[in-house]
Amino acid sequence: MTDIGLVPENTVLAGPSRRWALIAMGAFMVTITNAVIFVLPPLLTVIQASYGLETIAQTTWIYTALTLGGGAGFILLPRLADVHGDRNAAVLASALMAAGAAIPAVGDSYPTLLVGCAIMGVGGAAQLLPLGFLRRGLGESGTAIGVAVLVVATGVGIVVGMIGGGYVVENLSLRAFYVILAVLCAAMIVAALAVIPHTPPAEPTARIGVVGTLWMIGWVAAILLTLTQGLVWGAAALIPLSVGIVGGITWVRHQRRTSAAVFDVALMKSPLVAASCLCIALFAAVNAAFLLLVSTYTQIIPTALRPADAYGLGLSALQTGWLMVPFAVTFLIGGIVVDRPVAAGRVIPVFLVGAVISVAGLAWLADFHDARWQYLVGAAVMGLGCSIGYAAGFATVQRAVPEAAAGMASGVAGTFMAVGFALGTALISGDLSAALIPVPGTHTEVAAKGLYGVGYWLSAALAAGVLLTVGISRARRSRRGAPSAA
Repeated sequence: MTDIGLVPENTVLAGPSRRWALIAMGAFMVTITNAVIFVLPPLLTVIQASYGLETIAQTTWIYTALTLGGGAGFILLPRLADVHGDRNAAVLASALMAAGAAIPAVGDSYPTLLVGCAIMGVGGAAQLLPLGFLRRGLGESGTAIGVAVLVVATGVGIVVGMIGGGYVVENLSLRAFYVILAVLCAAMIVAALAVIPHTPPAEPTARIGVVGTLWMIGWVAAILLTLTQGLVWGAAALIPLSVGIVGGITWVRHQRRTSAAVFDVALMKSPLVAASCLCIALFAAVNAAFLLLVSTYTQIIPTALRPADAYGLGLSALQTGWLMVPFAVTFLIGGIVVDRPVAAGRVIPVFLVGAVISVAGLAWLADFHDARWQYLVGAAVMGLGCSIGYAAGFATVQRAVPEAAAGMASGVAGTFMAVGFALGTALISGDLSAALIPVPGTHTEVAAKGLYGVGYWLSAALAAGVLLTVGISRARRSRRGAPSAA
């Protein structure tokens, strides 16, 4: 494991004022990029009505566009920060976010929204860049601060996205939201130029292999496409899945031989890194599944359905956002409290705690999801469990690499997170499409009420997968005689 107390020669440590400016810049980037992600769940029904989409399942193409773009961004942008400098990567990511938001603001149609989401997905990798420039700019405390900023600002982003977006749409328009988002992303460009120092790249002699990068983007995109649209395409989804699996296997073999590797494959052999990446994916899947279930159920208007089919709370996007405040608050708490045990090497117990808390929250919601107070309780539990898992995972991966490769480590973890979000969205989209009931007087169909309980139990199974993952990792390490990190 890398000694993170050592400072490479080309690291320029920030003074007190610059230190806080860097932290604020990192928090701003993470907040805005996560606001884009978390604004979508409460707005799905609004988007569906605005653009005349017949089912919620059709709106999952928004997730698909964001996820495919994110898969490319997570692969490319953090590594660009290592090789071409933190400020250059941050400016590029911010520009992509601004352009992606401006496209639906100008076009105001579902196709332009899809294009904009794909571009914003690429720029959304900006949320991982603070892990690199904070670690390089703050010295030995940079890793802990970077992970804390990532997790805590994610909680803030949830509030900004779900509540702020709901307010804008209810009081202005969906188009106005895109305009405001474009302005905020433009401000992020200016802030990146002003705050992030233009220091020499961490790995100035390294290069990014074009073939390997495009190759990885291709096979990751094929798998993500299968996860997000597989249940809609049926057996035809086996084609991109097969392409993705074969492409991934051959890519790994190629990366082991090339001198211009996109990711250091040996990183996955470092203690607990592979298990941490899998846990990040599982917590991301749980996160996405939870948000989709809550947002869909709470915004169903019971009086719009036949009495025999009626369910839902009839909430607006803004009201749904307020239900998520406990999720955001406990997200902040969880990201802070796990720093000390993770730094002490107690990663596996932290993962176990996060998984058990998440299972408990999902089990509660499986039986109790018909009243607002039940969601407030469930959201608080889920925020704590997910944030504990994220913080432990990202910190473990970062501590496994030298400072110069901080961006690469962020990209590896971020790619697993993107796959997890796609998996959770696909799982719940399939569940909520298994039995549809018509909305009288419209061409719209919604999921049958009983599918939501099933969805929560499926999500609990994903969280339980963390227990299985760390159990297998501990057993393998014990057989090899390595410390169990317990």
